Parts: sequence; C-alpha cells; structure tokens
Amino acid sequence: MILFPAIDLKDGQCVRLVKGDMAQATVFNPDPVDQARRFARLGAEWLHLVDLNGAFEGRPVNAAAVEGILNALQIPVQLGGGIRDLARIEDWLARGVARVILGTVAVKNPALVKEACRKFPGRIVVGIDAKAGQVAVEGWAETSDVKTLDLARKFEDAGVAAIVFTDIDRDGLLQGVNVASTAELARAISVPVIASGGVSSLADIDALVKIAPSTRTYGAGITGVISGRAIYDGRLDLAAALAHLKQAA
Repeated sequence: MILFPAIDLKDGQCVRLVKGDMAQATVFNPDPVDQARRFARLGAEWLHLVDLNGAFEGRPVNAAAVEGILNALQIPVQLGGGIRDLARIEDWLARGVARVILGTVAVKNPALVKEACRKFPGRIVVGIDAKAGQVAVEGWAETSDVKTLDLARKFEDAGVAAIVFTDIDRDGLLQGVNVASTAELARAISVPVIASGGVSSLADIDALVKIAPSTRTYGAGITGVISGRAIYDGRLDLAAALAHLKQAA
C-alpha cells in the first residue's frame, strides 16, 4: 500500500482545510517546495498535490508552487484541482506531473475523462469526493445528485489508473478514515482505490491494510492512502509509517 503525503496549496502556501472549508485553513508551511523536500527526505515515494484555489476557480492558480516542486524532486507527483480540459491535462503531464486527478469534470464531462484515459493511459486518476454518499464538485462547494458508486462505475472500462475516494465529512478532522465506505467502494469496482480523509494515526493505516485483501473482489482493491493533517500535527510519523508499510507488504 502506498502512503501519499498531501500538500494542499492555497495562495502559494501549504495548508490544510477542515471539511474543505477555505475559511478554515491552517498554514503549515509557507514554502511548499521545502515541505515537499521534507517529505522526500523522510522516504515518501509519491506526493499528492491539490491546487485548492484552482479547484474553486476552475483553472490552475498555484502553478508556480507545483512547478517548483516538480523541479526540486525526482519522486512522482499526482495533481488535482482546477484541471477541467484536455489542454490542461496535457500541459501538466508534459511539465512532469506523473498523474492528473480529475474530479469536477468527471461528473460534468465524463466523456472528457475517457478521452484523456485513451490519450494518456495509466496517467489519469478520478477523484470522488463524497458527502453522505453524494459526489461533491467545484472544490466541494456544490453537492451533485450523483452517487459515489454510480460515478465510479462509469469509468470501470476507461483505463483509469485509480480512484481517490475522499469522505468530506472526515477530511481534516482527524476522526479516522472511513474504512467501511472505502472498502465497500473498492469491493464493487475493478479500479484501484486510494483512501483519503480523516487519517489520524498509524492505526487508521493498519485498518486499511488489514481490510485490503478482502476488497480485491474484482481488481486491485484498496492500494493507497493519503494523509495530510495527521503528518503535519505529528500524530503520524511519516518515516515510521512508511517503514511499517514496507514491513507489512
């Protein structure tokens, strides 16, 4: 299982939100490149980046910070937030982003996601941000009438590299990852699932590792987990967690 440390970008800084609320942003590092280097030194094999301003505005806003991270590190990066058309996808992949995460556009224009998967196989991730079982869009500012599983199944045969499943009601609250809902989704689809939202300790990661084998009904099951605030707060020791996952593999 891959542990993705998260860098959420707001106004050029590394922050964490509470349940996606831009008004509840805590700055953890004003220098995202420095933060990325710290994660790399601790052994991170991937980084998860989100352009929060971009997610709300529908266009890249923190591009300079993302480019700084890409230029400073060798480890792969997956990026989401404000990527709504094929030109943006192609541009970010050309700049060195390993995988692009598509969220809002997956709901509003699924045909574009499928086209991107055909053009860039293995490099497109679908982000499904759920609130009470319904998919949220536009930086979580709107809740659609689309159900989580229904959206995931639209991309079963599209060649999506993974689905990042985030429980909005737990994000940034350190109340524990929603293991049950994540496992339910992973069991129902063939696409690999990455858990996100609410990770508070190594125990949450262990719970996902323990249940992961039972989620491989049709495919890879749960293959990764994203953590942000717990790492910044010191509740989750990144180096220790990475070493623990290697031993559990």
